[in-house]
Amino acid sequence: MQFIPKDEVARLAPYGALIQSLAKGLREPIESPPRSHFNPNHDASTVLIMPAWRPNRMMGTKIVSIWPDNNARGKPAVSAVYVLTSCEDGTTLAVIDGTELTLRRTAAAAALAAQLLARPGSTRLAVLGTGALSAHMAMAHHSVFKLSETVIWGRQLDKAQAVVGELAKVGIAARATTNLERTLATIDIVAAVTTATAPFIRSEWVKPGTHLGLIGAFTANMAEAEPQLLPDVRLFVDTREGVLQKGGEVWQALRAGLISEADVRGELTELLVSSPRMTGRSSEQDITVYKSVGFAALDLIAAEHVLQGFTPLPAPALVAYPATTSVPTGQKPPSKTDSQR
Repeated sequence: MQFIPKDEVARLAPYGALIQSLAKGLREPIESPPRSHFNPNHDASTVLIMPAWRPNRMMGTKIVSIWPDNNARGKPAVSAVYVLTSCEDGTTLAVIDGTELTLRRTAAAAALAAQLLARPGSTRLAVLGTGALSAHMAMAHHSVFKLSETVIWGRQLDKAQAVVGELAKVGIAARATTNLERTLATIDIVAAVTTATAPFIRSEWVKPGTHLGLIGAFTANMAEAEPQLLPDVRLFVDTREGVLQKGGEVWQALRAGLISEADVRGELTELLVSSPRMTGRSSEQDITVYKSVGFAALDLIAAEHVLQGFTPLPAPALVAYPATTSVPTGQKPPSKTDSQR
């Protein structure tokens, strides 16, 4: 069994390659039951268990902890571990840092959806939110678009500036803002990655031609955009089952009678594999929305991608001592620890 830590996950899953793996992997059959959802503190704190498998090949199981209040404590809101199991003999193949894996697969899937749904020639990106996913979302979109402008919006300017600083370290120039209305007036692609429980993206602020990724609101009681926006957009989802059951804005719009299930035009997989190819955007003026709550197949594909490139460190050499070796008076016999130094 291998343990693959955060830094190795990041090294092995650069966004360009990971997005290609997702696009390829989603074309292949993967089985996964509905994720299990628990609230151990009887509040917004959430534990998700998300399995997926390819029969006779490999199974992956992710345990995710989501504590929304952690952002206020200076801690990540999301943490996770991922376990890969052989479907041939049941052995554990690897334990992977699931937090980094989740951040990267979420950002990569959103960028893949934007690649399929945004207007050709889109050059301006806004990331809404300042949590752990924000910088990843910008990096993923930069890997598939030639972006001339990147804006990080947050309610607190210092937190948005911190994300800008993270991006500068990887060569991405961005600017911070707290003015959402002004930002949305000029942006081509929007990626919302907050844990908001009340909508903050007003319908009238989203201009024609925009692609909007709603990534952060993963339960029925959360929302980043006003549900009133959805009747006027071309709506796509990561999976119908997940979004219709708990997808924030979509769930709320359905309950309010603003849209019907038929208004969900397609899933991410259908955008990739449908024949004839599903049309994401019918005109330059369309507002396209990609709503995501996450699904287990993405994790399995990303974990397979990481494991394929992983090279374990060689085991430390053991020094063999002859059985007849005598120990001088007053000297301790070599310990197992000493023999491995």
